[in-house]
Amino acid sequence: MFIVILGTVLVLMHAYLWKRLIKDTTRPGRVRWILSAAFAGLAGLLLAALFLPRLTGPADAGWYAWPGYVWFGLAAYLLLALLVLEPVRLALRRWVRGDAAAEPEDANVLSRRLFLARASAVAAGAASVGLVGVGTATALSPPDVLRVPVRLRNLDPAFRGFRVAVVSDIHLGPLAGRAHTERIVDMINETGPDLVAIVGDVVDGSVTELGPAAAPLGDISAREGAFFVTGNHEYFVDDTLEWLREMERLGIQPLRNENTVVRRGGAVFNLAGVNDIAGERVSDGPDFDRALRGVSSAGPTVLLAHQPVLVEEAAARGVDLQLSGHTHGGQMWPFHYLVRAVQPSLAGLSTVDDTQLYVTRGAGFWGPPVRIGAPPDITVLALEP
Repeated sequence: MFIVILGTVLVLMHAYLWKRLIKDTTRPGRVRWILSAAFAGLAGLLLAALFLPRLTGPADAGWYAWPGYVWFGLAAYLLLALLVLEPVRLALRRWVRGDAAAEPEDANVLSRRLFLARASAVAAGAASVGLVGVGTATALSPPDVLRVPVRLRNLDPAFRGFRVAVVSDIHLGPLAGRAHTERIVDMINETGPDLVAIVGDVVDGSVTELGPAAAPLGDISAREGAFFVTGNHEYFVDDTLEWLREMERLGIQPLRNENTVVRRGGAVFNLAGVNDIAGERVSDGPDFDRALRGVSSAGPTVLLAHQPVLVEEAAARGVDLQLSGHTHGGQMWPFHYLVRAVQPSLAGLSTVDDTQLYVTRGAGFWGPPVRIGAPPDITVLALEP
């Protein structure tokens, strides 16, 4: 169903763009045919980027995935820009028609129509290229390192200043490989964390395809270790269990609807994790009963859950702090409004009932290598009583 909906949206989007950018701006003839063929080629690259990596493997998909996904970003902003300009086109209809008595094929009418269509296309193109250029530079830049103090009730003073590095949505795949992982790990280690929380969506491929790209995760250094919960993309691969075993091999402890106790002297706090909602389709979804079974009442409970929407269940269970990702902060303005419609928070620290929720914007990107209004981040939470 998702593929059908996505395919329909892409066909309608490209039909509109072809009409506004090519048909309306050219006269019938060779130029229109050449531009149409180039446009069809870009659409083909986009479809290839979306669907072929599962067949060819991410490692061999870069040559068509990069132009395909960049075109995806450009096409999205071309669509928005042209829609914004539609009221201008409507307001200038009388000027385009000129004399009310003019025939439809009047030369002045055709010239004005072409001028308006070409001016709109140039304006939309310039705006889109500028936005995507800035957004691509942002997406490919090192993540921001955010330092956020978080006060937790019932936290023993022994944990004052305890640093939890939160990273999510690394999205290793056709556009991001080993160098991306190495940079993220180096940045995490430079913060000197006590504990590292990886809250899902690390990979978009199998261990065979992306194991070498993920290998630097084994170099994460934190006194209390690194922990991992699945994101929805971990369930898009053929073998989720294979990745969980690979994480363990790299020294990263998966929390699969389970919890552990973090100790500092005689003081404790609970660290729990739940599987992502996407796991429900393979009977491996979130199970709060299992995840919170036996937690210690001597300290607060911190929950790792990929999607922020799970905070309502966490709040009902008395969780003190939930750490999440998934949203990418919206990734591409103004599409963040769609994400905000289904998630309780896009980014940052908020509160639901008595439970605090922290959402990282993620260290990578998915789809277009573009971030507008939502730069990538790695967050270091400093716990305070």
